This record gives sequence, C-alpha cells and structure tokens, in this order.
Amino acid sequence: QVQLVESGGGLVQAGGSLRLSCAASGGTFSRYTMGWFRQAPGKERDIVAYITWNGRSTYYAESVKGRFTISRDNAKNTVYLQMNSLKSEDTAVYYCAAAVSPVISPRGYDYWGQGTQVTVSS
Repeated sequence: QVQLVESGGGLVQAGGSLRLSCAASGGTFSRYTMGWFRQAPGKERDIVAYITWNGRSTYYAESVKGRFTISRDNAKNTVYLQMNSLKSEDTAVYYCAAAVSPVISPRGYDYWGQGTQVTVSS
C-alpha cells in the first residue's frame, strides 16, 4: 500500500513558475516509476512526465518538454515537478502516481494522490 500526497499548487501568472511535490508513505517508494498527470475540466487525464525508480529514464509530454522537470529524492520518498514558463493551457489538477514499470497511460499506475490545483492566469 502506498499513499501519495501532492502539494505546491496555486495561482500563478503566465510565464511564472511553480514546484509541485509528492510525498509517498506506507510502501516502498524505491523501485516505483513515479508519474505526474494532469486533468483539466472536460478533458482526459494525461501524462505530464515520469521518472523511473533510479532516475535514469524520464519522459515528458511534448507540450511541457523544455519547460517542466521531474525529479525524485528516494531518501525523502518524494517526487517533484518543477514547472517553468507556465501557460494558461497548463491549468489543471495535477496528480502524482506510482507504477511498477514506466508507462505513459494512467491505466498503468497503481496508486494516486488526491491532486493539487494549478491555475495559470493571463
């Protein structure tokens, strides 16, 4: 069993930055691929980025590549999403999730956080 709790969301102007954090507990954080997903009203939940257990492999959606950076600190059981140059289209609820293997579909993830709202104005 794994519990995931996101934090760091908020309201920011276009062009600004936010860093999201996801703290894991209740299970083995190491060896899980950790992903960030987002879901806007009326849209499907889509991959933003993932990082494998050892950090050797990352994936980014084309829409965020070059702007967002995923990282993890296994000693702290925490995964991060640094979001720079934010755009209005980045507005969504952001979720962290854990999977046993690196995949981009949300169906491949076994554990999910509650989500944190990111709103980008202008």
